[in-house]
Amino acid sequence: MDYKSSGVDIAAGNDVVRQVRRLARSTFTRGVLSDIGSFGGLFRLGVRKYRDPVLVSSTDGLGTKLQVAFLAGEHHTVGVDLVNHCVNDILVQGAEPLFFLDYLATGRLEPDVTVAVMKGLVRACTENGCALLGGETAEMPGFYEDGQYDLAGFIVGVVERERLIVGDKIKSGDCLIGIPSSGLHTNGYSLARKIMFEKLKLQVDSSLVELNSSSVGDVLLRPHRSYLKIVSPIMMTGFVNGMAHITGGGLTENLPRILPKGTAAVIDRDSWNIPPIFTFLQDKGEVPIADMYRTFNMGIGFVIACADDVTALVIEQLNRVGEPSASVIGRVIKGERGVHYKG
Repeated sequence: MDYKSSGVDIAAGNDVVRQVRRLARSTFTRGVLSDIGSFGGLFRLGVRKYRDPVLVSSTDGLGTKLQVAFLAGEHHTVGVDLVNHCVNDILVQGAEPLFFLDYLATGRLEPDVTVAVMKGLVRACTENGCALLGGETAEMPGFYEDGQYDLAGFIVGVVERERLIVGDKIKSGDCLIGIPSSGLHTNGYSLARKIMFEKLKLQVDSSLVELNSSSVGDVLLRPHRSYLKIVSPIMMTGFVNGMAHITGGGLTENLPRILPKGTAAVIDRDSWNIPPIFTFLQDKGEVPIADMYRTFNMGIGFVIACADDVTALVIEQLNRVGEPSASVIGRVIKGERGVHYKG
């Protein structure tokens, strides 16, 4: 017996590494000092560029959205989802991304699938100005079913200490500006899949009139947005008191994470148009409204808190950089930390 007979093809793995190395090099920035394949990725922080730099890190996975990718046989967008999710998570504290690492684990390596995933990672890293510094591809036969894999990402960014945004400046009377999501992003898929595939017995290629005749797969696999390019210019103005990335837990769970003690948020549900995918899931799944706002982003992927007297300027700036749909969706009030809804 040899390693290949046990289910691990070292030659195939080496071929994937060669392809990934070529792809990853296209994301390298001036700070990268190592190549793909080193035991550790090396990155030099330009100390002359920063006075008092603070490193900000985050890690995440894609959960059961991957199950939709398996059903559809579409693997080129999941890497985009992962990078953009992680970029947004450190963006809320004012950080710009420096480098990203990935972890892909599978039962039996399928080179075409792995390369498709990596192309998505590379695309998103390039768009966000982030170096794909390294990663790990683990082949574990018997642990994952054939045709399935798991994907996780790790990001490190930097922000000047004086520009850190942690929500401590948020106060009663501040406005909450909502920026639209592109769909479900990467959260709520266990419930969405249960409604679509178990209750309604739909297929990934089923076309739905309620969703503009888009297929189930296209709607559910729509990539997670990155807010870096539209939010970064706003951060430089000093108008931002806090930011929240609306991921798992929705507005209900994520807004309180940035609210100072003694403050709460009031959200007007009539202040934005909820995308059809959410009303479809709520109606067909008979999901209570409270569960919808605790599970899904409901069409709002990112929230900026700012003083009332600069709100119009912030929205104008967002319009100028290509976000025409940003709007005030609520306010900060005095009270016990939490989210209250009206409308």
